Amino acid sequence: MDRHRQMTIFGCVARERGLAAAARALGVSEATVGRSLAALERRLGTLLFERNTRGVQLTAAGRQFALDCSRLLQAADEADASASGLHSEPRGSLTLVTPLLFGERLLMPVALDFLDAWPGIELSVAYQERFPNLHEEGVDVAVLIGALPDAYMVARRVGQVRQMLCASPSYLRDHPAPVSPDHLINHSMVVCGHDHRGLEEYLQRSGSPRRLALRPGLRCTTQLATLKAALGGLGLVSCLSHEVQEHLRTGCLLPVLGAFEPEPLPVHLVYREGRRASAKVRSFVDFAVNRLREHPLLNIPGADHRS
Repeated sequence: MDRHRQMTIFGCVARERGLAAAARALGVSEATVGRSLAALERRLGTLLFERNTRGVQLTAAGRQFALDCSRLLQAADEADASASGLHSEPRGSLTLVTPLLFGERLLMPVALDFLDAWPGIELSVAYQERFPNLHEEGVDVAVLIGALPDAYMVARRVGQVRQMLCASPSYLRDHPAPVSPDHLINHSMVVCGHDHRGLEEYLQRSGSPRRLALRPGLRCTTQLATLKAALGGLGLVSCLSHEVQEHLRTGCLLPVLGAFEPEPLPVHLVYREGRRASAKVRSFVDFAVNRLREHPLLNIPGADHRS
């Protein structure tokens, strides 16, 4: 089995975290995947995975090899595409996944311009906050706000967004703005789902040795609903800068605890790697990356836009 094939199978196993899942994604037998990995580890003289009952996990050597494989396979595919002219006329269906507010305000205008430039594309856009499994869910390109969870993901960075706490002027008239994250315990919080990471980062940056048991006054299943509640004066809302730009401009929401603001979050376009990254995917990613990197909402001073 040639090296390219071994690297492709290895990358899929690393991504899917299991031989069976990788076999399904590649359309081969699990035995074929197992033989390929065994041959690869023999050739390299090192273990790339630790096997257990829950699947497989990359070893330190495996994580480094995953980075190298991703880079080399992507370069090989780009060379093939360039030689065969695959970028000349992208066609077919393209599936995108994006958080709702990011999609409506930033990605959709780009997607519509792409459709205008390439009428042979049929575009399907799904709005969801949860980041998908691209292979299992048949997603071509997805927006990820936050750190890449896996080093072997193929991604292009387009910018970054601020993590903020905001409140309406009416709420702050009745509840003095907090001057320290410790004061959040005295405020009503409006949160989306069960994710408190943004609030916890504020607490960490305060240097307080104790953890505060924040009790949200309202939980919503969408960020759009939390913003509506905050605009109505129900409490402080944890949000991202692109979600509230217009409300900040008009004064309908005001930032609080700016001195304790956590580090900005990177924004990436993540797509399927290897030969699965067809002309339509690469063309859309190139088009969207160039446009999004110019968007003022993603250009925070000091942002690093390296791929």
